[in-house]
Amino acid sequence: MSTASTRSFAALRIRGYQAHFSTYLLAMMADNIEHVISYWMAFQKFHSPALGGFAVVSHWLPFLLFSVPAGALADRFDPRRIIQCGMALFILASVGWAWFFITDTLQLWEAMALLVVHGCAGVLWQGASQMLLHDIVPGPALPSAVRLNATARTLGVLVGPAVGGAIMLTIGPRYGLLFNALFYLPAVIWLIRAPYGPRFRAAPTAPPRAVRGFGDILRTIAEVRSERLLAAMILLAGCASFFVGNSYQAQMPEYAHDLGHGDPGFTYSMLLAADAAGALAAGLLLESRSGLMPTTPRMALVTAMLWCLALGAFAATGSYPVALVLLFAAGMCELAFSSIAMTVVQMNAPAASRGRVIGLYNMSALGLRAFAGVTVGLGGSAFGIHASLVASAAALLVALGMLGYWMAQRPAVQRT
Repeated sequence: MSTASTRSFAALRIRGYQAHFSTYLLAMMADNIEHVISYWMAFQKFHSPALGGFAVVSHWLPFLLFSVPAGALADRFDPRRIIQCGMALFILASVGWAWFFITDTLQLWEAMALLVVHGCAGVLWQGASQMLLHDIVPGPALPSAVRLNATARTLGVLVGPAVGGAIMLTIGPRYGLLFNALFYLPAVIWLIRAPYGPRFRAAPTAPPRAVRGFGDILRTIAEVRSERLLAAMILLAGCASFFVGNSYQAQMPEYAHDLGHGDPGFTYSMLLAADAAGALAAGLLLESRSGLMPTTPRMALVTAMLWCLALGAFAATGSYPVALVLLFAAGMCELAFSSIAMTVVQMNAPAASRGRVIGLYNMSALGLRAFAGVTVGLGGSAFGIHASLVASAAALLVALGMLGYWMAQRPAVQRT
């Protein structure tokens, strides 16, 4: 194991990654600020639960449909420009919300269109950002960079709602959305002259393949099938997203009510905070103790199984303090297995099709979350949210066990 891979916060010692990390964190915070303000204002305008459901679908469905085509674009063109396109769509969405709220002319179809624009922005941004990491940090520091990006994502989810609430109280929601668009600009400006991308690479690269749209999805799946290690990590992420994902967070108000501990609003907030705080703690712990957890498929599988157990126990417990501890543990395990799986994919994806493979991983890890609402949400309507989450976690545990058995039959060689 190289020295760079075991140093604490190895990626943050690289100047280029410092800029990438800070602009990524600002954009992630702005993403969540926009959710807080726009969802609240849209609900006040329409009082439509159906629009709330569409907001969830429009956020994840673009990842399912367009992650691989977006990855193909990042393979063929400069990832910096793809990220800037994503930032432009984010800015368009924030300014669009602000315009319609200021003029009080928002219609339902316009709200739906803005939600779709926001979802497509995320697809362009995430895949290209992951591609750009290979140009910014050397291979040994890549696990650190992936973990820190995952930590920044969690920190943005934690900080965004608080900052969004503060903006609503001070500037107001309408002009607050205009102000929020400014948080995307640092990434746009930095990437104009950032010395990364295809023309700055010292090593020769394979000729870029033509972008074939949805045909790239089938072609990339065919390529990954022969790479056992990549297939295993993509399947792991997909199973976790399909069976559970983050759908249990939408049920948190009812869990808070059922736990019956004090004010349901406060209880609800603390439960969400425990899950996010666990992920943040895991990111900081894994970075400060870089040799604590090896970046291997086996470790990704083990921590994913522990995540299942923690969530199943959370759904079954009637104790509020125990629920907080279990959600904290679940957050730690989720960040661990997701960052490890993503690192393994990034380090082992063929250079010529890295963007497409990363896109396929995002399609699996993020796009399939659209179906977790069926396994946990609709199951909760039929059998209760506690039984539904226990059953979903148990089904995922069985699926992961089968995946582990398949991986053990012919272990793949991991590149380091």
